Amino acid sequence: MPQAISNTNVFLRLPAVINKIGLSRSCIYGKVDPNSKYYDPSFPVPVKIGARAIAFSSLQLQVWIDSKLNGGVV
Repeated sequence: MPQAISNTNVFLRLPAVINKIGLSRSCIYGKVDPNSKYYDPSFPVPVKIGARAIAFSSLQLQVWIDSKLNGGVV
């Protein structure tokens, strides 16, 4: 069943982000690391939600996906 589009902002942990955008764990970490050659300043910055846990904003991810669908390259 298709997932409904929602304006609710929730935290997505890495497995959910991988599933949502189809990129690997290392590719995602490369996009958020300014020292990586794969760094993408338009990619959402993860939020620290615990001592050893990060998450991504679902709305920021959706904006990034929409920008790629409108002519950007993932």
